[in-house]
Amino acid sequence: MRVFGLTGNIGSGKSTVAAMLREAGIPVLDADRISREVTAPGGRAYDAVVQAFGGGILRGDGSIDRMRLGEIVFSDPASRERLEGITHPAILEAMKEAISGIEREGHRAAVVEATLIHETGKRGVFEAVISVTCDRETAISRLTARGGMSRSQVEARLRAQMDAGRKAEASDYVIDNSGDIASTRGQVQRLARILRRI
Repeated sequence: MRVFGLTGNIGSGKSTVAAMLREAGIPVLDADRISREVTAPGGRAYDAVVQAFGGGILRGDGSIDRMRLGEIVFSDPASRERLEGITHPAILEAMKEAISGIEREGHRAAVVEATLIHETGKRGVFEAVISVTCDRETAISRLTARGGMSRSQVEARLRAQMDAGRKAEASDYVIDNSGDIASTRGQVQRLARILRRI
């Protein structure tokens, strides 16, 4: 079973590329979805996160308010490290279980979509890493247009991540998502053919 990483900064269009890879027949695991599962009430990291950050991060229904937690960890590197120290082992364990399931279905390759592959030193976990990039202003305009985040909040999240150019240089394959959807789709289809051959 060959496992590839798919990374890219917030607003780069990583999820769009993941959807296109799925359309091309390559299973994609979403590390963010797994993160939400392990930090949901009853999830394997929930109690430890609440203990570390307190009841102020909880909504009325007991679930973790991810926006509130994000404000804490993206403004304080030590808090972010503490959160990652709790959640990353739980995410990795859940991911291994999911990859085993994909392998049992007969797939020869899978992709894991995760923002912080290089930042957390997980490059070696994957056979190769694919980076999705776009110019900074495009990323900011995409994220502010979605609503929910101001320009300053978006910029704080971008600052907390590795520079997009460095991330691309550290990766094996790069998808440039600055142009139109047809251009991105063409790049992804070429990449899918490569991944199936590897």
